Amino acid sequence: MERIDPRIDGGRAFDWGRASEDYAKYRDIYPPEFYQIALDTGLCGEGRAVLDLGTGTGVLPRHLCRYGARWTGLDVSPEQIAQAKRLSQGMGIDYLAVPAEQAAFEPKSFDLVTACQCFWYFDLGTLLPKLCAVLKDGGKLLILYMAWLPYEDRIAGKSEALVLKYNPQWSGAGEVIHPIPLPEALLERFAPEKHGEFGLSLPFTRESWHGRMKACRGVGASLSPAALTAWEKEHLAMLQKEAPEEFSVRHYAAYALLTKK
Repeated sequence: MERIDPRIDGGRAFDWGRASEDYAKYRDIYPPEFYQIALDTGLCGEGRAVLDLGTGTGVLPRHLCRYGARWTGLDVSPEQIAQAKRLSQGMGIDYLAVPAEQAAFEPKSFDLVTACQCFWYFDLGTLLPKLCAVLKDGGKLLILYMAWLPYEDRIAGKSEALVLKYNPQWSGAGEVIHPIPLPEALLERFAPEKHGEFGLSLPFTRESWHGRMKACRGVGASLSPAALTAWEKEHLAMLQKEAPEEFSVRHYAAYALLTKK
């Protein structure tokens, strides 16, 4: 499903469905700390229900469903949901290919809502009242985010420069460590409980880093076939010259946990 949002990439169209196969293969890379943060809420065990917004290929539900909660994952992309179902066979996870703003659930159905790598995509004016309605009293919202650090990591910086060469409108560049922004509309309905930011060093091979970069919004989800082919050729050549077969890339992770007022 193609999306155009003036807040993102200067309004350039992107479609996560075009990157779904690479996303499924190369983007299951969240750090163990993300799963522990979710577990520490106490809301991922037996008898609990969790709603994962922007679930993509279902990375969070797939890693956490074994702790007993009933998970439901939503994503706007049918192709992402197809990959999530393929990777989650036998896990008992429910997936829906529907925008989070349009999903309908019974009131007070969920103990926890998670949103990883996706919170800035939503129309909060529409979404937040729905979240408050489907969350139980005292329910929580957990926002998670992770990004490479182009100014601290040489390979990440060179890869990012190539994304910008082919997609100068891409607005995902230039990350530095910072707390997750909490819009005023969110704070009107949710009380911040805690937040954290920490550095990471994630292992890659040339292939897996190339796949991870290709699966980003600024590349696989938005470049034309010809531009994507040219980007791939140049990126692979850069990695062959600049990176060993195995290396680590500096990232940072951040989270914000909020409670429904």
